[in-house]
Amino acid sequence: MTAADIRSGDMAPEVRAVQERAAGSSFYLAMRLMPKPEREAMFAIYAYCRAVDDIADDGIGAPAERRAALGRWRTDLDALYGGGNPTLTAFLAAIVTRYGLRKEDFVAVIDGMDMDIDAQTQAPDLATLDLYCDRVASAVGRLSVKIFGMDEEPGFALAHHLGRALQLTNILRDLDEDAGLGRLYLPREYLSDAGLQDRDPTATIADPAIDGVCRKVAVLARQHYDDADRIMRQRPRGRIKTPRLMSAVYNAILRETEKVGWAPPRHRVSLGKARLIGIALSVGLLG
Repeated sequence: MTAADIRSGDMAPEVRAVQERAAGSSFYLAMRLMPKPEREAMFAIYAYCRAVDDIADDGIGAPAERRAALGRWRTDLDALYGGGNPTLTAFLAAIVTRYGLRKEDFVAVIDGMDMDIDAQTQAPDLATLDLYCDRVASAVGRLSVKIFGMDEEPGFALAHHLGRALQLTNILRDLDEDAGLGRLYLPREYLSDAGLQDRDPTATIADPAIDGVCRKVAVLARQHYDDADRIMRQRPRGRIKTPRLMSAVYNAILRETEKVGWAPPRHRVSLGKARLIGIALSVGLLG
């Protein structure tokens, strides 16, 4: 795939597939704010993330087999950045060159998937949870801000805070879905403070005391939203419409989830298309 292919819209199958998969989501709405070359570059990054995430999440194969599958992506990245002949990551070649994307950020995403396979995120301590958020979310942000045309200092700071805010929001929204996969991302310290010593995800989130744990995590998320918004209010160079919209949408999701709380029974909060468009209008991103 060449830079000319990106400009012409001749997307790789991997990229087209995730674009169709994302249609109607807040991510897709945010991408529509970007010029076509940047938008399709972002979908290429999303395709990469989906591919390695599916290895960790699909439950196919023993942990060793899934780690080996992730290892093939690591080797392919070595080829991509080392002048070899990549196969799995060939669809990234044009955007890596065009936007100067860093290998270490792609590798960090794989490291995050390895943490899931190795159960390092089973009631992790706060430091491990922060590392996980950095790898699976802030690393993606560091790739994204390059496409947004931001300078590294404000861009990486934005990626640090907004990535963590979005990931913590997803963790709080997806308690039941994650428990179904045998995962519990809530920090060990907060669980222990609430008297929740059982590390079984399903049993833990069935306890009414889980609401207090989640509200403490929500405070962490809101601190990161505040820091991210502070950076964006300084109007750094680059296209920040997309991160502004993502911040506004996920802030709204967090607020709605806080209203209903996390005590069982829960329902997963989502925002309809009309609400998403309303948020975009409210922050001056459309029209």
